[in-house]
Amino acid sequence: MLTINKQLNDAAVRFGPKPAIIFKEKAISFVELAALVQTLTQGLQTLSVGRSTRVAVYLPNSLEYVYSYLACLSVGATVIPLDYMLKSDELTACLTHGEAEVLIALYRPDVDMAAIKKAVPMLKTVIVVGKPQAETWEKTFASLMNLSTATAAVAAAPAPAPLDPALLMYTSGTTGKPKGILLNYRHLNGSPEAMKHFVDLSPRDVKLCALPLSHIAGFIYIQNCILFGITLILMDRFNPLEFLKNVVQYKVTCFHIVPPMYTAILTLKNIEQFDLSSLRWVVVFGAPSSPEILQRFHKFCPNAVLLNGWGMTETCPPNTVTPLDNPKIESVGKPAPNCEIRIVGEDDTPLPTGQVGEVVIRGWVVMQEYYKDPQGTAEAMTNGWFHTGDLGRFDHEGFLYIVGRKKEMIKVGGQIVYAPEVEAALCKHEAILEAAVIGVPDKLRGEAVKAFVVLRESTSIDPMDIKYFAKEHLAHFKVPQTVEVRASLPKNRTGKIDKEALKQEVII
Repeated sequence: MLTINKQLNDAAVRFGPKPAIIFKEKAISFVELAALVQTLTQGLQTLSVGRSTRVAVYLPNSLEYVYSYLACLSVGATVIPLDYMLKSDELTACLTHGEAEVLIALYRPDVDMAAIKKAVPMLKTVIVVGKPQAETWEKTFASLMNLSTATAAVAAAPAPAPLDPALLMYTSGTTGKPKGILLNYRHLNGSPEAMKHFVDLSPRDVKLCALPLSHIAGFIYIQNCILFGITLILMDRFNPLEFLKNVVQYKVTCFHIVPPMYTAILTLKNIEQFDLSSLRWVVVFGAPSSPEILQRFHKFCPNAVLLNGWGMTETCPPNTVTPLDNPKIESVGKPAPNCEIRIVGEDDTPLPTGQVGEVVIRGWVVMQEYYKDPQGTAEAMTNGWFHTGDLGRFDHEGFLYIVGRKKEMIKVGGQIVYAPEVEAALCKHEAILEAAVIGVPDKLRGEAVKAFVVLRESTSIDPMDIKYFAKEHLAHFKVPQTVEVRASLPKNRTGKIDKEALKQEVII
C-alpha cells in the first residue's frame, strides 16, 4: 500500500519546483508542499497525534486544509473533515459522534470553541489556524502556525495498516443522528485507481476545484494533485464568474462539478467572452443530471470532451464514468474495474437489461461501515451488496443510466414517476433555468407531482403554460399538478438542489 508520505516525497522528486497548488494567487510547489506537510507532521506528533488518533478539520477551503489532510494521513490518524458551514450544535453533534480527540479550526465569531471543547468529552486539543481574532482562542488553544514551524526531531510515524480507519466523512450535520461514513487506508486507493482507468490525467493538467474539501469529491482533487502531478487551482468557494476567470488565467484543462454549478455558469451574461479553449474534458457528477446542461456548456468549450459520472462517498467514487472515446452523456458510463454493479428488484434479484431497479455495488471500495450504526450498515449491506438507494438501468452496451433516488419515486395513482425525468423535460423549455420536482400528498391519487422552477433572466412564463409544455413531453400522469415559479432553489454545500428543504416547506 502506497503511503501518503511516499506519494508526497515521490511527487517532490519528480515535479520539484512545479506549482502543486495555487490558492488566491499564492503558488506552493511540490517541494514546498512536501516540506510543509513533513514539518506539520512532526508538530502533530509532538501533540501525540498518531495512528488512529481522531482529528477533525473544521476549515473553509484553504492551503491549511490541504496541509492538515496530508499531515494527519501521514501519521496514520483518522481525519474527520467537517463542513465549515456547520453551526455550533451541528459541529458538537459530529465531534461527539465521531469521538474527535483533536480539532483543527479557523476562528468563527458565532462558534464558542471553548464551550464546544467542554461539551465534547473526547476532545483534548484544539489547534487554531491563522492568527486568532479573539484573545480567548490565543490563550486557550494551540496554533497550527507554530506546529507548522516546529523543528523538534521526531521518530518517523509507522505506516498505517490497510484496514486502519482513515476518513470519517459526514453526509449530514443534523443534531439528531449524524451519519458517519468510515473509510480505511486501503479505501484511499479507490478513487485514484478509478481515475487512472477512466481519464488520462498527467502532469500537463491543471484542475480547478470549487467543491468543499470536506466532501469526498473535493478530497479527490488533492489526491489527483500528488498522484498525477497536476497543478491544483483551489477556490475557497464556488462563484461562477471567478470560476471562469480562473479557467482563463490558469489555462485549466479539466474539472468535475455538479449540475447546478453548470447552470449557474450558464446564467452569466458575458460567458462567451471567456476563452475556454484550454479545457480538455469536464465532468458532471451528482446524478441524475440533464444532458441539455452539458450540451449548452459545450458551445463555449468545443475542444472539451463532456463526461458524466456517478459514485457515492460510501463507495470511493467515481464508480462509473462515460468513456473518453464514447461519451454517452445521457448515461453515467460503465463501471470501474475495482467494483461490480448490478440492478436489482424489490426482492433483491437481478433484473434484465433495460429494466429499472435499485443500483447495488460490491467490491473492496465499499465503505467499512456507517460509524456506530450497525443496523444502518446491515440494512445497506444486504446479501454482500451495498444498496445505494439510486434507481437505474443498464443498456445493451453496458452503460448505466440513473433515473432517480428511491425516495424520489412518486407514486401517482399507482403509476411510478421519476422526478429527474420530469425535471429534464421541464428544462427543455427555453425560459426555464432549473427545476426541482417532488411528490406531495394527494387525497385522490396518493401523491401528486409538484414542480419548482427558476426562470432565466429577463424571461417570464405563466405556470399554466409550463404545464402545457410538460404535456407535450410527458405522459399525462407525469405532468406536474402544480408549478411554482421561484427566484432560486435551496442548495446544499456541494451545490445540489436540497429537495428535503422543499419537502419540509410543503409539509409546513
